[in-house]
Amino acid sequence: MKSIAISGSVRQNVGKRDAKELRYEGKIPAVLYGGKEQTHLSVSAADLKPVLYTPDVVFVELDIDGKKTKAIVQEAQFHPLTDLPTHVDFLELFDDKEVSVNIPIKLTGTSPGVKMGGKLVQKLRKLRVKALPNSLPQEIEVPMESLEVGKSFRVRQVVLDNAKVLNNADDTIVSVIMSRALRQAEQEAAKAAKGGKK
Repeated sequence: MKSIAISGSVRQNVGKRDAKELRYEGKIPAVLYGGKEQTHLSVSAADLKPVLYTPDVVFVELDIDGKKTKAIVQEAQFHPLTDLPTHVDFLELFDDKEVSVNIPIKLTGTSPGVKMGGKLVQKLRKLRVKALPNSLPQEIEVPMESLEVGKSFRVRQVVLDNAKVLNNADDTIVSVIMSRALRQAEQEAAKAAKGGKK
């Protein structure tokens, strides 16, 4: 799992005006929870970029006024117009405490159904996974080699070591459906076959 170091400062005043001033200075108000007590802090907006603007799950080595903590971003709020972060929730990690995290899905290999002209439909891009921090996968690989036209790969087919997928087992991750072109080609072939029998 990737890890990025971010330094933060404890916020003395926790209010809207203080938060506004922080953002003006290029800092983002944040909260760290999951431990014995919540810590209100501020972090640099620039430091957060590699953590927030990536599909990957990233561990954050938080240095808050000299005190180091391992965490992940549990939730981030963004400004509706500028898309800049306005608030971040960090969840403190402990080696012996399981966490639930959304892990990105990576499709691997080539589907024979797609080669034949079928259309690939990916329903899920992430899966909710529960595990100890050190057992969390960086990504979940879904093999495509067995996907013929009309076939799907479901959540229950995902096998992880020391981790549990929390999504519904029947949910479809990816499927290959018949494309319009393929359906048309099949209909034309059927018509041609009928015409040849006369």
